[in-house]
Amino acid sequence: MSFPLLTVTAAVPAAGALLTAAVPAARRGAAKWLALLFSLATLVLAAVVLVRFDPGGARYQLTESHAWIADFGVRYELGVDGIAVVLIALTAVLVPLVMVAGWRDADPPAGPDGEPAAVGSSRWRPTQGFFALILMVEAMVILSFEATDVFLFYIFFEAMLIPMYFLIGGFGDRAHEGGEEEAGRRRGQAAVKFLLYNLAGGLIMLAAVIGLYAVTADDLGTGTFSLQRILEARGSGELALSATTERLLFLGFFFAFAVKAPLWPLHTWLPGAMQESTAPIAVLITAVVDKVGTFAMLRFCLQLFPDASKWATPVILTLAVIGILYGAVLAVGQRDIKRLIAYASISHFGFIVLGIFAMTSQGQSGATLYMVNHGISTAALMLVAGFLISRRGSRLIADYGGVQKVAPVLAGTFLVGGLATLSLPGLAPFISEFLVLVGTFTRYPAAGIVATLGIVLAALYVLVLYQRTMTGPVRAEVRGMPDLKARELAVVAPLIALLLFLGVFPRPLTEIVDPAVQHTLSDVEKKDPTPELEAAK
Repeated sequence: MSFPLLTVTAAVPAAGALLTAAVPAARRGAAKWLALLFSLATLVLAAVVLVRFDPGGARYQLTESHAWIADFGVRYELGVDGIAVVLIALTAVLVPLVMVAGWRDADPPAGPDGEPAAVGSSRWRPTQGFFALILMVEAMVILSFEATDVFLFYIFFEAMLIPMYFLIGGFGDRAHEGGEEEAGRRRGQAAVKFLLYNLAGGLIMLAAVIGLYAVTADDLGTGTFSLQRILEARGSGELALSATTERLLFLGFFFAFAVKAPLWPLHTWLPGAMQESTAPIAVLITAVVDKVGTFAMLRFCLQLFPDASKWATPVILTLAVIGILYGAVLAVGQRDIKRLIAYASISHFGFIVLGIFAMTSQGQSGATLYMVNHGISTAALMLVAGFLISRRGSRLIADYGGVQKVAPVLAGTFLVGGLATLSLPGLAPFISEFLVLVGTFTRYPAAGIVATLGIVLAALYVLVLYQRTMTGPVRAEVRGMPDLKARELAVVAPLIALLLFLGVFPRPLTEIVDPAVQHTLSDVEKKDPTPELEAAK
């Protein structure tokens, strides 16, 4: 029996979550270091998965398959393709940085004497719980990327909502214009909205999962949730779905993934969740958890329901383009820094969905790279914004000005994160956005042309944000603002290094991703359009 590498990669953060939660209340420092140690161990295991994955090998590698609930055809099946591998690596890289960035976010606030408030204070937030919940989210996300049994995926897809709910509702941003009571109320509303939207999507998906099982039971004699078994049956003709059935099942899956992504108009939970969360948890939401939605579109929607995916493509492309423009336009008008980044992310997720359903190799490779590069760039921008907000105690753009004169390193890293967000050439997101637009234009030129307006709007909201916060006269409230400290630089430096490296040399990612994209295009029986050349007269 081979070593269960994929299981261990997800089990390590899960075990770390349990051990961290069990640390005595007075040992907050020990809990932090223990959680960070487990996140770094997960990073090492993710690197091993990345090294052991052979881009030229089988579609799904490092597979594990064990009977679980045999009477209902549920198996514990794991496997990774090139898309899953790079997203697991992204998750494993970001979680330790999120922890270090939020190192003091769950500590008791200082009292009037400068000492930490009493443990019984109504404002005290359990440090152990904060770090344990982050590790549990990491475990659920990694298992979602690994699961090749549809029911198993559904369990992890829904399970991650529980720790995220408590992270949003219980550990909110202290920079709130209202009092603690108002801040708690707003956090609670954001957490409940997040949970209700995602639970609604999950329940609809559950109905589709059950429907898929019933269809396989009718055609194969035994119901199954195994992705590979279903694909083999469809390829051999054993399993044949009617057009109506396939479309209904596709819509059930796609709705849940569109909520998680989030795709317009199912996006409305995201701005509030990111605004009321701490900056590290906002990164966890948009750079890690939301990627499960777009990943699942590639793994499940396109592979299980290829004909329905092609049938729905015109509508989905329209929604994606609307999302690109809608998110960008609303970002331009925001007064709150974190809401601006949230709406920018909605626009970026529109680009990802656009690339996926363009059904071209360039579009889908670009969409996968976009998932990775958006995670890195958003993490850089949001975490530096969080450092800025913690210094001033305000999320409002109008409360800043002249920061670059008193904290030049903070301002410089904020600028790099912003330039990456607008996809400046030479930074990692540029090649992703370029591939998405090229891949879309070759098959759907109108959608590609309209989507490019999102680039113009991105330049507007990023540069205006930087101008209003970092340039101009130094406001009295920021005059004594300290620059980035060693811990904060340790968070930002790796992200900027990745943005620069992948901006000039994306080949390490494309070599892993491209074979998986070709497999997906083969499932939907799509080939890249052949350029039409006019015959010489």
